[in-house]
Amino acid sequence: MTKSHPEISSTVGPSETLDPANWDDVRAQAHRMLDEAIDAIANIRAQPVWRPIPDDVRARFRDELPREPSELGDIYREYSEFIAPYATGNVHPGFMGWVHGGGNVVGMLAEMLAGGLNANLGGRDHMPIEVERQITEWTRTMFGFPESASGVFVTGTSMANLMAVWVARTAALGASVRQHGVGGEGALLTAYTSKAAHGCVSKAMDLAGFGTDALRNMPVDRSHRVDVEAMRIQIKRDRDVGLKPFLVVGSAGTVDIGAIDDLAALSALCRKEKLWFHVDGAYGALGVLSAALAPRLAGLENADSVALDFHKWGQVPYDAGFLLVRDQKRHLDAFAAPAVYLRRETRGLAAGSPWPCDLGPDLSRGFRALKTWFTLKAFGTEKLGAMIERTCALARYLEAKVSSEQQLELIAPAQLNIVCFRYRSTDADRINGEIVADIQEAGIAAPSTTTLDGKLAIRAAIVNHRTDTRDLDALLAAVLEFGLKRSAEDHAA
Repeated sequence: MTKSHPEISSTVGPSETLDPANWDDVRAQAHRMLDEAIDAIANIRAQPVWRPIPDDVRARFRDELPREPSELGDIYREYSEFIAPYATGNVHPGFMGWVHGGGNVVGMLAEMLAGGLNANLGGRDHMPIEVERQITEWTRTMFGFPESASGVFVTGTSMANLMAVWVARTAALGASVRQHGVGGEGALLTAYTSKAAHGCVSKAMDLAGFGTDALRNMPVDRSHRVDVEAMRIQIKRDRDVGLKPFLVVGSAGTVDIGAIDDLAALSALCRKEKLWFHVDGAYGALGVLSAALAPRLAGLENADSVALDFHKWGQVPYDAGFLLVRDQKRHLDAFAAPAVYLRRETRGLAAGSPWPCDLGPDLSRGFRALKTWFTLKAFGTEKLGAMIERTCALARYLEAKVSSEQQLELIAPAQLNIVCFRYRSTDADRINGEIVADIQEAGIAAPSTTTLDGKLAIRAAIVNHRTDTRDLDALLAAVLEFGLKRSAEDHAA
């Protein structure tokens, strides 16, 4: 028996638009929201860096699917009381965990405008795509790439690194790989990076169909830079046994301590061996905006592709990842796949080819470029470069303070804006893990942890443009206070 369905009436009922019945009421509520959002950032130091989520608050977000409408004011009240206070905290100057940018108010306003436009940047001929092309041109200029370069916004560097592997794969195996898969020849391809590289590089090899075993994680020197000579030897060994090296991934700012590989040496190696040279520059690549840091990134201009996040050192609100590829043809070879419903024209709304969807996997794409465009226009690269330099100066300040305190141990030298240290104790790994959690839960600061040379370290990544010496002093005071407390408890036990 066939299940019957109610007929859809052909009679048009009253309007079901989602626009407000009273625009003045919405306008007043919107002004309140904007005022309070700006107030929250302007007075951010009055708030804890982070708060643990109470059980009853978490339980509120296990409600059933809403069936009936709610008033905007009531929804905003719920947001204000139960969402905003329990965010990650990376807007706060005391946030030093992982590598999170602090955002900026100009970018926040741009995000609001982008939401109003509701533009889909997958394709077609409209001005938001020209804004993204403008950012591509600016980024190309920053890195000294040729006019043949192409770029595309993505969620973040994890996605950009994966896309770079796809582009390198197509360059190595030809366009047929998109039809037939990596196949037998693809199983022979090998890639090379540092053992200090971000884990997303290994994941990219997995998702690209090669498997993580095809990635050689090479040793690093005392400064955590990849050993280029060891890489050269491994490439030769792999060729000698019939494997096919095709990709090298250099790091511009490693996740643990901010080390920058010798990009000039890597680019020379790749040119000699005819390998694709990709740089994971998640946050460090934007160091080119600083006259003091740019020389340390020499060789970046020779990369075949670069991945970076404007939402880290660039301070653009999340998310604003970016992939820049030296040769647009190679980029298009990896992703362009026009379909009949995406027919391109020479005039009208369907003009403007190539479209951004030809440069990546997404057809539906938000207007990430606008908040980046606003940020670059509002501050300029010189001010952004000075801000980047200042985060590194703050790291040196913290490093000096740690070195002057007998109860603290510096685990690795600060190379950019990351300081790794720990509290001296007989059970240092456990104690330092507890210290970090104690400081986070107290709302004083939000460092993270990492492990270097077998030692668990407190990791302070100074990325937020709001961070100042007083925030670093507060962090150190808290480390000493909670370290003493935990050590005393151990002694008493």
